Parts: sequence; C-alpha cells; structure tokens
Amino acid sequence: MKLALVMLAWLGHLVWMIGCHNWFYGGNHSKRVGDLIHLAHGGAVLAFPIVLAVVFGPELTALVSFSGGLEAWLVRGYVVLCLGTALVWLPLLTFVRSRRQEPVGSVRSEVVDLGKQHGRELVGNGHHAFLARLPKNEILQIEYLEKSLILPQLPTAWEGLTLLHLSDLHFHGTPDRGWFEIIFDRCAAWKPDLIALTGDIADSPTHHRWIIPLLGRLRWNLAAFAILGNHDYRYDVARIRKRLRRVGFQVLQNNWIETTVRGESLVVLGHEGPWLPGEPRLDDCPTEAFRLCLSHTPDHIGWARRHRIDLMLAGHVHAGQIRVPPFGSILIPSKLGRRHDMGTFWVPPTLLHVSRGLSGEHPVRYNCRPEVTLLTLRSSPPESA
Repeated sequence: MKLALVMLAWLGHLVWMIGCHNWFYGGNHSKRVGDLIHLAHGGAVLAFPIVLAVVFGPELTALVSFSGGLEAWLVRGYVVLCLGTALVWLPLLTFVRSRRQEPVGSVRSEVVDLGKQHGRELVGNGHHAFLARLPKNEILQIEYLEKSLILPQLPTAWEGLTLLHLSDLHFHGTPDRGWFEIIFDRCAAWKPDLIALTGDIADSPTHHRWIIPLLGRLRWNLAAFAILGNHDYRYDVARIRKRLRRVGFQVLQNNWIETTVRGESLVVLGHEGPWLPGEPRLDDCPTEAFRLCLSHTPDHIGWARRHRIDLMLAGHVHAGQIRVPPFGSILIPSKLGRRHDMGTFWVPPTLLHVSRGLSGEHPVRYNCRPEVTLLTLRSSPPESA
C-alpha cells in the first residue's frame, strides 16, 4: 500500500516538475541555461523518493502517521497535492484534451516515409545524427497536411486563398539536404498564394548556406513572409535575413507591413520575441484590415488577442517531438505548457495554428511526425459539411 502511494505521489510530482520545466524553458535563455533547466528538473524528479526516505525513514512508516515536525507536515502536504494531481488532475486533463476537436473545415493528410524510400543517406551528419537511427524514429517521415480554416471575417475576395505554413526547419545536417529538397519540391507543386515561415531556420554556424538552394525551390503566387526563431539568434542573424531576402521572402522582424491581396488590405505582423526584445508597435497600424501574425512561439496568443489578430501562425514547440499515448506531449518549451502544442485553436478573436515543424536540434520524433501544412482560408464551411 505504501509503495503504491509513493509511486502515485511520484507520478504527481513528475507532473508538477514537467509543468515547472516547461514554464522556465519557455523563456529567453542561452543554451547553457537551458541545459541547466533540464538537469535541475531531472534531479528534482529523482530526488523525490530520497527526500521521503530522509524525512520519514527508509521504511516510510511515519509517512502515514501524525508525528514529526514542521518539515514532515510540509512534505506530507506536498505528497497529498501530488496524489491529487495523479489521481484527479492528470486523468481529467487527459480526458479533456482527448475530446478537443480542431476548429477546421476539413483536413486531408498524406504521410510519406522518405527514409524507407531513399534509405539512410537522408539521415545526414548533423547534431546528434545517431539519434535519427533509433528504431521506429519518425524523423524521416513527413506528413503533408491540407486544412481549410474557417474565418467568418475573411474578405469575400479571399475565399479559397491558400497559405503554406512552414516552421522549424533547423538546418544543421540532419536530416540531410536531400530530404528537404524532396519536401520543398512537393510544396512548390502546391503553388500556394502565400508562404509563412515561422522561424528556426539555420541551426549551425554554416547551414545558412542551405537557405538559397533549398528555400529557393519554393514557388508562390503572391508573397512569402518570414521571421526568425530562438535558434537563429545563436548564429549570424543578419546573414540569415539577407539570404531569406535573396530568395524573395519579406523578412518581418518585430514589425508589420501592409500589402494588397486580391484588392483587399492585408496587414502581416512579425513577432520574434522574447529573443528579440520588444513587440511590434501598432500605433499606426490600420484597424480595419485583416491581421495575419507570424510568431515563433504560440505563447504570444494573449498579445494576439489584445491586438485583434485574426490569424496567428506559430511553431517552436515541435508538439513535444515525443508524444506518449494517451497523454500527448510531455516536454514543451512554453510558458503555457501543453495548452497549444500543435494544431488549430480558436482563442477569440484569434485563430491560432501551431505547426509541429520539420526538424529540430535533436532528431527524435515518436508519435509526432514532421509536417508541412497548406492552409486554405474560407469564410464558412462547405454546404455539404
């Protein structure tokens, strides 16, 4: 009985440590500080049974008694909190998340295992390349998603407008350049009207050289926009932006631009915080125009709501990269935790789309394939729906 209580309490403690880890890891940190956050929370998880043994003795007899000083009662109180978390909060949250339906008109999905088609040469030689060879790793699989988004405020002229959402490319050598070539050629065949790239493009001192030959393969009808992410800021930001502009992307930074799409005004905003300090200044921004925001992190959803953003696109969290059924994502670099880890969310007045991204610093994915998404904008669901 005592062992079962300890294991349940340990599970609840793990949930609290994961939440704490995600909150801290969602901030603006250097790689070294991020590694310390990992180690500190991992150590706190492992320390839980040790603390119980020190306070209550190796047999934990006093855990269920009414003896001991203040420290014993504080630990008992935390154990009760952890038991409630494991027995009530975690099952309830898991159930609620399992019932969530994406606010989209339709979804079409095609999964292609490029690893099986082309072999291990697509693994490459980037960061931690050995991880890409783990059994059942989905890092070389790609999911081509087509979603229709329902936006009642959409101008009539934009009915059926297509927008390709790309995020978290993490060029560093794994996957290999050939993997991206195959994917971007498929994206070019979609011939989207707009492209939005939401950060984390080059993830090494040298792989900005991939930007022109790879992103230069893309094609669009009207315009392409890009912002940078936290990994880009570890390297030569000016060079990354320069190369993006050379292939035709409008690099927004923490600014906004107004453009005309099919005769209607479109305001496109970039939000690269918290890695680039400050927020887009909207003092002179047109109030009646449709507002599209590119934000690297979904944590800016509160800011988007306050500034009447109609559609916000984000990435950064990679949907956790490892998703454990039935709980879903576990480790998420977000101050909002797992709330907006992937997919589409209606957070009035803003519709938020969060991409799982294409790659990552650590090439490990389980139950979380990389994705590219073609979004079709509509003002109402099809009549047949």
